[in-house]
Amino acid sequence: MSKFIVGLTGGIGSGKTTVANMFAELGVELVDADIIAREVVEVGSKGLNEISAHFGNTILNKDKSLNRATLRELIFSQPDERQWLNDLMHPMIRSKILKCIESTTSPYAILVAPLLFENGLDRLVNLSLLVDISPEQQLDRTIDRDSVSSEQIKNIIDSQAPRAERLSKADDVIDNHGKISALKGKVITLHNNYLKLANNT
Repeated sequence: MSKFIVGLTGGIGSGKTTVANMFAELGVELVDADIIAREVVEVGSKGLNEISAHFGNTILNKDKSLNRATLRELIFSQPDERQWLNDLMHPMIRSKILKCIESTTSPYAILVAPLLFENGLDRLVNLSLLVDISPEQQLDRTIDRDSVSSEQIKNIIDSQAPRAERLSKADDVIDNHGKISALKGKVITLHNNYLKLANNT
């Protein structure tokens, strides 16, 4: 791939969306794996048709869209079903990500992917950037933001790679334990570095 791509990742509640938006304000185009994952299961899509054929229509809302909460409950308690879903979704998502990356025009682009390492999407990028906070902060921030149970958040955290593993794999790390205002300077420093790297590729 000729384009220089940075993979941005971090656990739930880590602040990766805030960081991604700061890069966007600097003119960097974002490709969001979560948005693409939603697009490949829109009403009428091949992805959604296969999911409803497999799990049945109880997985659908009244308007025929995917009921994510029901699906999430199903797959978190059944590893085999989660594997089936991953095998269906990952090739579709990867293919669309590559198309979106190719259409970006900024000097480099950022692939925002919560499961960058877990889903092997780090193979699509030149280097990876991890937004890191402690599991305790993940829990507190996500409960404040989403009003969901701590048990559900713990399930999501458990489904992501352990923090130590993510830290060992990431090329760059933004420590987000402090205030949001401290992030801006870190993002600008990294942005200038990525511009140089992109110019040299």
